[in-house]
Amino acid sequence: MTDTTSARPTAGDALRFAFGTLTVLPVPLTRWDRPTARAGMAAAPLAGLAVGGCAGAAGAAALLLGTGPLLAAVAAVAVPAVLTRALHLDGLADVADGLGSGKPAGDALRIMKQSDIGPFGVVTLLLVLLAQTAALARAFAHGPGTGALAALTAALAARCALTLACRAGVPAARPDGLGAAVAGALPVPAALAVAALTVPAAAGAGAALGPGGALRGAAAVLLGLAAAELLLRRCRRRLGGVTGDVFGALAETAATCALLAWTVS
Repeated sequence: MTDTTSARPTAGDALRFAFGTLTVLPVPLTRWDRPTARAGMAAAPLAGLAVGGCAGAAGAAALLLGTGPLLAAVAAVAVPAVLTRALHLDGLADVADGLGSGKPAGDALRIMKQSDIGPFGVVTLLLVLLAQTAALARAFAHGPGTGALAALTAALAARCALTLACRAGVPAARPDGLGAAVAGALPVPAALAVAALTVPAAAGAGAALGPGGALRGAAAVLLGLAAAELLLRRCRRRLGGVTGDVFGALAETAATCALLAWTVS
């Protein structure tokens, strides 16, 4: 992706890029260039807000219909998978296979591009989905509002992790694909500013449950971002940078760890 246009992207361009690339919502992409990628990935948490809101609403509705916390949690886990065509989960499985292979970067990247899923990917997917469902079931056991806020916070953390992974200095592992399109697109101060806004936003949402909820919301995002950063460093060392699959793995890692933060009493 190159700077093919001198026109500064509008807020609408940024939102269309964020929603058009990170969700399956029918949002047409009107621009596909470096400035729009920069603005779009800065707006990624807004896409998370929409996905998390839908997930939380689905889980809360299921709970209010009498399904119980476990099935409410399943509904809340299913919605993000549907709204992303499970691309983040697929990326997580591919990265697990690539890193788990123990092979050099080139071979690991080749494994990640294959359409099948290996044993590392299967086990990782199973454990992550179980962890997400168990954490959300615990949250929904405290009521529909608590569960919905947990789902919302997790989605915010997931997309904010993508914003941070697009900061300058983080290279692409291969020259094509979404990873190459957005790698290094955001100046470091801009990426950090987005994170600095996302954390208090999560705290503000959690404040609906009282001071403890505000603290838990902020802690959930911070824990999710820290876990994603550790995975990002691992991928940079082993793979040489980021790919679309790595972005998916970062999102699921951040979401899972954010949800685990809600299980702490």
